[in-house]
Amino acid sequence: MNVGLLLITHDKLGRSLLNTAAMILGDIPVDVGTIEVPGDSNPDSVYADASATCTALDKGDGVLVLTDLYGSTPSNIAIRLLEEHNVLVLSGVSAPMLVRVLNYASCPLEELGSKAESGALDGIIMTKQKQAS
Repeated sequence: MNVGLLLITHDKLGRSLLNTAAMILGDIPVDVGTIEVPGDSNPDSVYADASATCTALDKGDGVLVLTDLYGSTPSNIAIRLLEEHNVLVLSGVSAPMLVRVLNYASCPLEELGSKAESGALDGIIMTKQKQAS
């Protein structure tokens, strides 16, 4: 399997997460693209860039698209990709999600989406301070 990976996020968040994952893992085992969406961007122009990037990343097995905030401009752009591309879109990208995706990069698209979701959920840990007696 050769699923591409596209991060569409506000400003430089996607690139920062990718750099963090590379530091942790030492290697990025898939073709990855990042689309930065500044607050003053033209959504149609950003969509055109995202669509072209999606086409370049799809080697026949689809593209996993990760966005930061559901309902935001990056997420809405990603959802538009569903109309023309073989993509799976997940919102709420985080370092645990991205590291999980990269650790299971050889999985088929749907399975990789499930791994991304479980990575995000498993990455949420609440730590409490012990109450003084």
